[in-house]
Amino acid sequence: MAAIPLTGRVTDAANIIPPGAEDAITARLAALERSTKHQMVVATTPSLGGEDISTFTTRLANAWGVGRKDHNDGVVLMIAPNERKVRIAVGYGLEKSLPDDVCLEIIQNDILPHFKAGDLPAGAKAGVASLARHLMAAPSP
Repeated sequence: MAAIPLTGRVTDAANIIPPGAEDAITARLAALERSTKHQMVVATTPSLGGEDISTFTTRLANAWGVGRKDHNDGVVLMIAPNERKVRIAVGYGLEKSLPDDVCLEIIQNDILPHFKAGDLPAGAKAGVASLARHLMAAPSP
C-alpha cells in the first residue's frame, strides 16, 4: 500500500471532510498544540489495503513523525470509511492520559453515533473535541 502523504493537521485522503469542517478541526488541533504541545492529526484513507487499522495507523503515524520525538506524544485519529473502521493511535508518552479504554469510549460514544447517522465530519469533530478535552485536563509530561 502506498503511503498517504501528510498534508496538514487534517489529511483527508478519502475526501469525506468538507472544507469548512476541515478548517474547524484544523483550528481546534492548532489550539490544542499551542496549549499542550501535543500534536494530533486526523487522517482518512480510502483503503487500508487489507492491513489491520491498528497496524496501518501506527505505521503512518511513525512515518509522519506525529508528536514530539523526545516526548512521544502524538495522536492520530484514523478514519477508514470504506472499511467502516476508526482508530485512535496514541504515542507512549500519552498512554496515561489517553489509555485504550478511554479511546474506545470516545470512539463508541462520541464518534460512532455521528458515523451511524451518516455524518462523518461531525464524528471527526466530536472525536477531536473529546480527545482535546482529555488532553487539556491531563497533567503535562
